[in-house]
Order: sequence, then C-alpha cells, then structure tokens
Amino acid sequence: MTTEILLQTLASGVLIGLIYALVAIGLTMIFGVMDIVNFAHGEFLMLGMYSTFWLFALYALDPMLTLPLTVLMLFAFGVLLYRLVIVRIINAPMLSQIFTTFGLMILLRGVAQFLWKPDFRSIENSAVSGSVKLAGLQLGKPQLVAGLGAIVVTAIIYFFLNRTRLGAALEATASDKEAARLMGIDSNRMFSLAWGIGAACAGAAGVLLSTFFPIFPDVGANFILLAFVVVNLGGFGSVTGAFWAGILVGVIEVMGGLLLGPQYKTAIVLVLFLGVLMFRPQGLMGKA
Repeated sequence: MTTEILLQTLASGVLIGLIYALVAIGLTMIFGVMDIVNFAHGEFLMLGMYSTFWLFALYALDPMLTLPLTVLMLFAFGVLLYRLVIVRIINAPMLSQIFTTFGLMILLRGVAQFLWKPDFRSIENSAVSGSVKLAGLQLGKPQLVAGLGAIVVTAIIYFFLNRTRLGAALEATASDKEAARLMGIDSNRMFSLAWGIGAACAGAAGVLLSTFFPIFPDVGANFILLAFVVVNLGGFGSVTGAFWAGILVGVIEVMGGLLLGPQYKTAIVLVLFLGVLMFRPQGLMGKA
C-alpha cells in the first residue's frame, strides 16, 4: 500500500464525511431545540435528491443551479410538517414522539415508492461531472464540489446561530425553553424554524449527493444511521460537534474499508458508536 493510496483514501473520507456532517447538523438542530429524535430525517434527504433529479430531467436545470430552490422547498416542507403534525406531539410522551416520526419515515418512503417506483435513477453529465487533480490526488468533481458545498452551508448555519438575533433566540430556546419563553421568545416559532432548518440541511445534502449517488426511495436509510452516529459522537445539540464528528466518521469508515475490507466499514463505525455510548454518552463535544 502506497502513501498515495492512503492520501487518496483519506481525502475521500473527508469529502464524504462533510456530507455526513451536513445531514447530522439538520438532525442535531431539531433534537437540540426540541428534544425530539426525527427518524424521518433521511426522507428529507431523499426528497431533496428527487427534487434535484426531476428539475434536471424535466427542465434541464443543473443541480448547482437548483440548490437554493431545493433548500427553500425543503425548508417550507419542514415548517409545514411541524405545523401539521409535530406541533401536536410536542408535550406527548417520548414513545409517542418516536412512533410519530418513525411513522412519517414509513409514510414518506411509501409515497416516494408509489410516485416514482423503486427504480434507481441518476443525474448524468451535470456541470460538476468528471475529475480533477489536486496536490497529486485524483478527486471526483462531484465529491469535491459536494464537500465544499457542505462547508459553505455549515458556515452559513454557524453564522446564523452565532451572529444573528434570530439565531440567538434559537440557541436560547435550545438551552432553556422556559427561560426563553419568559424573555418573550416564541418557542413555537423557534420549533418551527428548527424543523425548517433541519429539513433544509438534509435537502442541501440531497442536492449535493445527487450528482454522484444513486437516487431511490430508500436512499435515506443509507445516511440516517450514520447521521445518528455522528450526532451522538459530536454531542446531541452541538452543531460544531456534528461537523467535526461527520468528518471523523467519514475518515474512519473509508480507512476501515481500505485496511480491513469494505464489508467491515459500517461495522467499524457502529463499534465506535457503541464505544461512545458506553464511555462518553454526551459525545466528544457535549456537556457532561
């Protein structure tokens, strides 16, 4: 095994890890603000991918051009879903919340299978097709653009949370809902915003993935499990933790597949997940 192969694999792990991070940031936003685990989060990513595919197939709109539109559509869908369904279970027992979001996952997946069949689809010849050589490494343009796009979206989320009044209100609601309510912050509005942002992050990840990953109704299942691992590893509710944990999980998965075999790469990540649960359940960047 040469140094070039190791560096190539490491770069691939970082790029896919950035996508994991973006998916996990949306998931951790919802949990951090509302303490609700959204099992339907992978289906938001799936809808983002299908939205991108149909805009490309029907109107020849490149995924990079439709990224803002898809993000807005998923944001609106997340807000609508909150107002129609989630608002009714905010104060319900945790088991009811779990069954509701799990039911949403099954419903959205079933609707996708009914509308678009279980066929695998792909986007060919997009603006980012091909490969590029950087620092002696051969990288696919779709993966490189997806990684850079994930960094940009994450930076926007970080700026929003840390540099805007609305972001500060969202953070205050996540820290102490009752205190935030006493300070005049509309918690219902913050919950709705959290669902919108969470869905938008998954939608953005779906757009970026659609340029190099197959599109099918169950595609969300490939990422939601890893997103849970990333959220747990980074610390529930921590956007920064999710970002770095996503990169770490991507590198571990790809390097493990190289060193031990592709059949073991998911098992390695799950072992890491169990280890974190046992020895540091709050996550690497979570509060003890």
